[in-house]
Amino acid sequence: MGARMGERGGRWALMATTLFIAGCSAQADPVVKPKAHKAAAQAAGASDDRHVYFGELHLHTAYSFDAWSLMGTKTTPEQAYEFMQGQPVHVGGVEQRRAWPLDFAAVTDHAENMGVMNQLDDPKSAFSLTEIGKKIAKDPPSAFYILKNAVDRRTPIPGMNAKPAMASAWEREKAAANGAYKPGKFTTFIAYEWSSMNQGKYNLHRNVIFKGDDAPLPFTSGDSPKPEDLWTYLEKNRAAGVEAIAIPHNGNVSGGLMYDWNDSDGRPISEAYAQRRALNEPLTEIVQNKGQSETLPELSSSDEFANFEIFDHLLTHPEEKSKPHGSYIREAYGRGLVLLSKVGVNPFKYGVVGGADFHNGLETTDENAFAGGPFGIDPKTALPTREEAKHRLNLVPTPALIDEAAEATGSAHMNEDNTIFSSAGLTGVWAERNDRDSIFAALKRKETFATSGPRMRVRAFGGWSFASDALAKPGWVAQAYATGAPMGGDLPAKPGGAKAPSFIVQAMKAPDSGNLDRIQIVKVWLDGADYKEKVFDVALSGGRKVDPKTGKAPKVGDTVDLKTGKYANTIGAPVLQTVWRDPQFDAGRAAVYYVRVLEIPTPRWTTLLAIKRHLPFAPGRAKTIQERAYGSPIWYTPAGTKVAQIAGPDRR
Repeated sequence: MGARMGERGGRWALMATTLFIAGCSAQADPVVKPKAHKAAAQAAGASDDRHVYFGELHLHTAYSFDAWSLMGTKTTPEQAYEFMQGQPVHVGGVEQRRAWPLDFAAVTDHAENMGVMNQLDDPKSAFSLTEIGKKIAKDPPSAFYILKNAVDRRTPIPGMNAKPAMASAWEREKAAANGAYKPGKFTTFIAYEWSSMNQGKYNLHRNVIFKGDDAPLPFTSGDSPKPEDLWTYLEKNRAAGVEAIAIPHNGNVSGGLMYDWNDSDGRPISEAYAQRRALNEPLTEIVQNKGQSETLPELSSSDEFANFEIFDHLLTHPEEKSKPHGSYIREAYGRGLVLLSKVGVNPFKYGVVGGADFHNGLETTDENAFAGGPFGIDPKTALPTREEAKHRLNLVPTPALIDEAAEATGSAHMNEDNTIFSSAGLTGVWAERNDRDSIFAALKRKETFATSGPRMRVRAFGGWSFASDALAKPGWVAQAYATGAPMGGDLPAKPGGAKAPSFIVQAMKAPDSGNLDRIQIVKVWLDGADYKEKVFDVALSGGRKVDPKTGKAPKVGDTVDLKTGKYANTIGAPVLQTVWRDPQFDAGRAAVYYVRVLEIPTPRWTTLLAIKRHLPFAPGRAKTIQERAYGSPIWYTPAGTKVAQIAGPDRR
């Protein structure tokens, strides 16, 4: 169903809506009457010019030096694209196949030393005959530290012949992407990852996604570790007619630098910096294999669902926690409003995507198709053995995959808690067609959403004149586009008589996952020289209501059988939708709103693996997970705010 999701999205939306509709808010009746029910079903399946497509924008193959050295990956970009289309590939000695095909994809191998290690696959290559080549061949994991230190210090490695190897690998990357491109069925993008590690340990990585069928040699962190210089590369290419965007990821392990108040030189963010960041980086990755970057309980103490898939230690120094402030997107939305008031541009005006960041070339997002580490698997053929599962479940100590401190000092390795890793995230876009032009345009205008893996379908619009029964009217999507703003956009100018903005929100369950628990709207707003946040439950399944005294809704329940790993969709709802009006709106304060959708509890991958291999559950880990989706925000800017103009796509 995956590759045809967009074309048939209206059909399954209509089917799901006829099964159940529950939308409620402070102003809405949770019961849908028969006539409204029928109209809402017709509206949900109404034909408009944009469809939903699901894809992957973050994946590594054997051409990434860490995948080759640390993980022993042999998967090629060609095989990765075949796998993402649902075709069988032979990897790790077995045939593996994805459960359902994606609509679009990009292989994003590290630019740094791309393809260099692959020279050692030929024992007669010039690199294989060098002393360092022989050393790496005997101890492949040592290559990670040798190459990473060379990049950090910007010093060449004798005999490695990196530039020709990288140029050759880049040509193969481009050929693989272009060869797999099937407009209307499967869209691919030429892409790579720029992998800067500030001070050798703070993640500032970006994925660079090109629009067309050709692209210049990648700009690497060896060329410069500063994002500003990467933007210069993008701007020069754009001036020459080569369009691309950069997508930051894993702010959660950036040590507070990803969404800092300052630029790379430690100077306060200026208007010029904010302009360049907003133009070159319209999106950021909010969820992936190394946890989520939305928020933490420490930053959002009143958010009862903030404690989700937390990965908070540094990648190369697992003994060190990442500084939370400056590392998470919700806080960045608040900081962006403050910076808008100071410099006239919001540098953190990000839409969101989700990704895998797997390093074995096999992209999967289902909980049962993941078993720890940065790897996707076919659970039918490649599930870890019982002994290996003990390591994956942290029942047996396992040395950390990356432990630079131990490598440098010769001290004992830290033990890696494999259970901290998450299954992959997923990106959803609303686009006219499944082709490069349409999907790239959707990415640039931020009409995107991210999920923690399932194919939940999420849509939201903000406006000033949406009626409470808007969802029951035929053609509501076209009307919402005409009078409001979709995810990733700006609310239109406030009409004189309008009291508060309203938001049309609709979410539909994934075809092979749990029902929906609730829809929430997260609001962040400017409060003097600071910002505040609040989470609103705007649509609840099962007729539940928010307790006015506590501000919380009753929990949805839990049907997971911990003996079998099965659950029942007897709770929750296949569809939730409502029209919600902000009850605390202040026209004088800038604000940002985004949708978060939660599923009912389902088994986490650790639970499924333990049950499958007859082992104890992973210590210290939740046995269930409430998978979720995050919509790109909609922004409100008060009249009279001095806002500098940014060249960019039409938000409609």
